[in-house]
Amino acid sequence: MFALLCIDCAVAQSARPIVVGYVFTRNTILQPEQVDPHKLTRVNYAFANIKNGRMVEGEKTDAANFAVLTALRKKDPNFTVLVSVGGWLWSRNFSDVALTEASRKLFIDSAMEFLTRYDLDGLDIDWEYPGLEGSTKRFRSVDTENFTALVKELRARFDAETAKTHHKLYLSIAAGSSNEYLSHAEMGKVQQYLDTVNLMGYDYLEPGQDKITGHHAPLHANPADERNFSVDASVKAFEKAGVPPGKIVLGVPFYGHQWGEVADVNHGLMQHGKAIPHAYAPYHMIAKEMIGHGYVRYWDPIAQAPYLYNADAHIFVTYEDPESLKAKCRYVLDEKLGGVMYWDHSSDTTGELLETIDKAFKEGAR
Repeated sequence: MFALLCIDCAVAQSARPIVVGYVFTRNTILQPEQVDPHKLTRVNYAFANIKNGRMVEGEKTDAANFAVLTALRKKDPNFTVLVSVGGWLWSRNFSDVALTEASRKLFIDSAMEFLTRYDLDGLDIDWEYPGLEGSTKRFRSVDTENFTALVKELRARFDAETAKTHHKLYLSIAAGSSNEYLSHAEMGKVQQYLDTVNLMGYDYLEPGQDKITGHHAPLHANPADERNFSVDASVKAFEKAGVPPGKIVLGVPFYGHQWGEVADVNHGLMQHGKAIPHAYAPYHMIAKEMIGHGYVRYWDPIAQAPYLYNADAHIFVTYEDPESLKAKCRYVLDEKLGGVMYWDHSSDTTGELLETIDKAFKEGAR
């Protein structure tokens, strides 16, 4: 029953793919002009938190920001506003929330109250990650089946509410791209209750964990890199696990990572490097302060990914840009995926990357 009710929620492939943007405000007030409802299908507002088993506001500015975002639906009725709960730092209480039928009910009741209070269109579960350590090391082996139970019961509650109010409520998750994630999540079952699976196709490499440079969001694996990871491999793994292509929304990064002390060999690609302070680089900083300012852009035609190298500072940067984004939009269309998701909206202050996605889908990524 629940899967049938969720058919229209997947991403209507008769229309163009959806575009989902994570809006992470960092306790600041949004301005209406910062979000274009004509280019975005859906906002996932990040993040709500979990306290005492209940879903609660994450920041004191949330109420004002929800009002700004929901008002934008007047400009485009297809624009929807979801709240994302959890995230890397706030996933610590998910294992407790999902543990029992009673704890799940408490959370689901609070989530429903939250959505009603702010007139939102649904919920995005960003549990990083069921059955795995994540940032807090608070997990259980039973997280796998409890995760399935949580989304199943959320779907049942949402469908019951929709039957009464006729207001469609969307349910999605942010999913890790690794095989380890898939081994701890029953994705073939979980996907039945979801509208979309937002596949985080980035952070395959991070300077704090990986001592060899490389692309952190390559569309295809470069055979020269023995680590052999890619967006394409992750998508195929999720499909093999039972997720229909039309429910997979491909996550792309609006940021890059930097390694320092990288030798001037192969323009720094696949070389030893070290983490540096402020290794996370939002795209607006890369475009304005790096390219043309000591950093030279290079292109990997196999991985379909750009990278930068500063020969004087010995810094290597992996990131996403309009050329790689267009290739991924073409991939989404060719593979009949549900659409594109990005993290995060504030990293693209000029709107260049969102414009690239919008134009690519309008033109069929020609």
